[in-house]
Order: sequence, then C-alpha cells, then structure tokens
Amino acid sequence: MDKDSDPRRAESYPPSDLAELQLLHLADSALPIGALAHSFGIESLVSHDLLKVSGLAAFLQAYIEEAGMMEAVFCRHGFRLAPKNMEAFSIEKWRELNRLLSALQPARESRAGSATLGHNFLAALSALARFPAIEEALSAFRKSPSGDRDVIHHAPAFGLASGVLHLDENRAVLAYLHQSLTGLVSACQRLLPLGQSEAMRILWNLKPVMIEVAQQSAAQTLEDTFSFMPMLDWGAMEHPALTTRLFVS
Repeated sequence: MDKDSDPRRAESYPPSDLAELQLLHLADSALPIGALAHSFGIESLVSHDLLKVSGLAAFLQAYIEEAGMMEAVFCRHGFRLAPKNMEAFSIEKWRELNRLLSALQPARESRAGSATLGHNFLAALSALARFPAIEEALSAFRKSPSGDRDVIHHAPAFGLASGVLHLDENRAVLAYLHQSLTGLVSACQRLLPLGQSEAMRILWNLKPVMIEVAQQSAAQTLEDTFSFMPMLDWGAMEHPALTTRLFVS
C-alpha cells in the first residue's frame, strides 16, 4: 500500500523527521547527478605535484572558507527564491542568480561542472515528485531566443530545492557544504594515497569550519561575495591539457 492510498500514514510521523530524511536524500552522494565524476581542478594539482596528503586538510579548509563561502551564499539565495504562500516563482531572478555565479567562476571547466550538477540535481528531484517551481527552474536550461544557453548551478539549485520542500535554510546550507566537501575528499582518495581513516579524520575536523562558514554566509549579500583560489582555478583550466584524466573536471 502506498502513501496516497493510506492518508493515516501522513499523520503517523513528525514533519521534522520527514524533512530531515529529505535533506539527507538531497545531500546523499548516491544521488544520480554525476558528482563523483568531477574533481574541480584537484586532479590537475595532484598531477603537477602541487597537492599532497600532508597539505590536504589545510587546502580543504581554504576551499570551504573561499569557494564554500561563495556557494553557501548562493545556496541561501536559491532557497529564498522558493515561492511562499501564493507568490509566483521568479524565473528572471533565478536566471540572474545563476548568471552571477557563472560570472564569479573564472574557470570554464568549473562553471561547466557546476552547471552539469545543478541541472542533473533538479532533474533528479523532478523525477521524484511534481514541484512546479522546480519545473520552471529547469526551463531556464532551454536556449533563449538569442541562442545562449542559461545554466543551473548546483549551489542555488540545492537551495531552491530545499526551499521548495520547506526545509530549514541553515541546515540546508550546512548539508550542501558537507556534501561538497565529501565529494572533494572522495576525489582525493582516488588521486592520492589517502586512506579511509585519514579521509574521515579530515572531514570530522573540518565540521566546525563548515558551521562557521554557514553562519557567516547568512550575513553576506550577493554583492559582497567572491572566491579567491587562483591555484584551484588554474588547475581547472589546466585540466583539459592533462595527458590522462580520471575526472571530467
């Protein structure tokens, strides 16, 4: 018997429990959006001997404080675009948000990776249930009359989905940061002699940093936010020139 055929089931659990499970679902690395295929420039840094296990924890902390901060801000603003009460979803504000994030990412490879994950993320969610705002947001992926293609970045897409599901904004931002860092650590495990225990230790120790970044992102405006990681941007730009590649980006 499914949920729709038994209305009593909807009353048998606290809404907060369902929200928690939905958030875990959205942030699960098993979500079929292709996240495991991207290193966002880390593969180039490892290939050129610029990133080693000994410096990985410091590198990932810098990543969260720079790129993570910027994406946390965009995740929040995506969350806030979710329609509330009877208001309509603003497709123009959605397009503007994604275009601004594109402008703040100098490496084409990183932009493309983020856009691929964002589109796949919303497409995966739309396959689970009908969400009108998600369907409208996906329409931004279609070609405009000028021939340019609008993109959907992962951070605002995650925020929008969390808002549509009426999840908690702060918890959504934390979940986004955590899954982003988990994905990078997973990439490092395939590129570096990084064991499972050390990988888990790095993730564990960086959780307070994620909390601080999430809290600080609440006070930042879109006009204030930026990310300065030139070495990682170079790594992303250099990636297509690698002789052999394990990752897409």
